[in-house]
Amino acid sequence: MTLTSGILTAGIDVGSTYTKAVILREGRDIAGRAMMNTGFKLAEAARSVYEQALAEAGLREDDVEYVVATGFGRHMVEFRDVHVTDLTASARGVTLLFPNTRTILDVGGQTMKASRLAAGSRVKSFRLNDKCAAGTGAFLEKTARYMGFSTEEIGPLVATSKDAVPISGVCAVFAESEVINQLSLGSSPADIMHGAIASLVDRSIQLMKRVQLEPEFTLIGGILRFETMSRLVGAQLKSDVNVPAGDMVQFATSLGAALLGHQRLSKLRESCVERRVPDAAGPASEASGAPRA
Repeated sequence: MTLTSGILTAGIDVGSTYTKAVILREGRDIAGRAMMNTGFKLAEAARSVYEQALAEAGLREDDVEYVVATGFGRHMVEFRDVHVTDLTASARGVTLLFPNTRTILDVGGQTMKASRLAAGSRVKSFRLNDKCAAGTGAFLEKTARYMGFSTEEIGPLVATSKDAVPISGVCAVFAESEVINQLSLGSSPADIMHGAIASLVDRSIQLMKRVQLEPEFTLIGGILRFETMSRLVGAQLKSDVNVPAGDMVQFATSLGAALLGHQRLSKLRESCVERRVPDAAGPASEASGAPRA
């Protein structure tokens, strides 16, 4: 890939299910990006996905001037210059894509988050549903697996649904018995899956209400790959919703982290701050970090 001149930063989002990397060129053009399953070796996943993004962009590691880590595994990114919360990074990434966003819903494999933004992409309030898998993508994955389908088959399966079967979604642990019961009643797997997504949507709307939701609404996270999810959320909100195109729905947070890298570099250079010498404590924390020499 041929690149134009400009400063390059990277955002590494170590999520519970997937790890994503975005390399952002000054001018807000994506030079490279990559995604892979996180697994159990978070540091290795972060390094591997970063190298994949660099390879896609035709870059060397020395070409990137600042690396911002985010996500639940952000502390495991050993080559970071700084780390930020995923709420902060998501706010920056989403408003880059949809500047008028005021409420964000992020549904991932293990967590669901709702946040309301103030001026300047600042997070004004937020709520997390990370105590029960019934409010996350894991609920859909378990439901599909009980019926013999993979995660990749959820979208095509739901597309054939005629009508959603009511699924309580009280607990992912009990999803199997509910699925078995519905199958014994003659319900189709597609309609059961549709009902599981509808149950997840109900939970997401309640979470958004707790942050005093207001439009515009933007939806991100791996589960938003399924068009049914965004359509049902929009119907319940009685409003249009923004969804990043294609797999960008999963890259919004790493994009925001890379954008924060540009913003921090700009501030550091304006104030002529020299990068501190790394010590035994390791990489800089969220409160510090200076450009690479």
